[in-house]
Amino acid sequence: MATTIVTDVKIQDKNVKLSNLDKLIWPEGLTKAHLIKYYTDIAPYILPYIKDRPLVMKRYPNGIERDFFYQKECPDYAPDWIKTIPISHSDKVVNYITCEDAATLAWLANQGCVEIHAWLSKKDSIEYPDIAIIDLDPGEKASFSDVLEVALVIKKVLDYLKLRGYPKTSGATGIHIFIPLKPVFNFQQVTKAMGLIAKIVVDTFSDKATIERTVAKRDQSKVYVDYLQNTRGKSMAWTYSLRPIPGAPISTPVMWEEIEQLSLLPDDFNLYTIFNRLKFWGDLHHDLLQNPQDISHVLKLV
Repeated sequence: MATTIVTDVKIQDKNVKLSNLDKLIWPEGLTKAHLIKYYTDIAPYILPYIKDRPLVMKRYPNGIERDFFYQKECPDYAPDWIKTIPISHSDKVVNYITCEDAATLAWLANQGCVEIHAWLSKKDSIEYPDIAIIDLDPGEKASFSDVLEVALVIKKVLDYLKLRGYPKTSGATGIHIFIPLKPVFNFQQVTKAMGLIAKIVVDTFSDKATIERTVAKRDQSKVYVDYLQNTRGKSMAWTYSLRPIPGAPISTPVMWEEIEQLSLLPDDFNLYTIFNRLKFWGDLHHDLLQNPQDISHVLKLV
């Protein structure tokens, strides 16, 4: 049986036990130590976005090339300083972790959480999301340029509806567009509003966009405009989350002007480039949570 090597570190005022720091997470040589260091370094940028949000642990205990699993319930062995929030589901109550500090980020990374998966709502208004999302997911025969073109059509629709969207790379092959909201609309209402936007986009750009839910029926040369991520209980890889893909890509905020150039490449945003980008541009989503928007007029159109 392999010996578990534990290292005790102090992050702010909390003692964090880290184990097997030399364990390989990415095949190109990035280890658990790299994973933990990234999340402690990125903490000032990611924490404002995920603070007070229920998290779902997506764990890769043996690296990204091995099996992973989702864990919603905070494990019994978690330190007593890990904060949780109980949320009722149809069959049970789940105690979700909330991340308030760099120590919790480091502890999550030590559990093999490559991605930071968070809800679209916060603990004080759990039934009312303060962010909506439109997730652009290209089919196998679609290109990233197709994704960028569809994103620009979404921008035009949002402009027409007098809504502001904040784009970011998904960290894989897609684009996420965040739309900050006043937390007064429930998940069903938000899904309906985003569904209308998605339908307008598809009606306008049917050559490259689809809202066909069934993968087997979906045209793989098109970009899936997924508005169903706004369903209650859904979580997704958040801004500045690493992704379990070779090259250690990161879900990174981008400017609409960058999208308009149609020259972005998802591989450009990764563990090796993120801090230089932040140094040059700063956090492009810094005002996202300060601009909550009303979608009453969109719901009237529905």
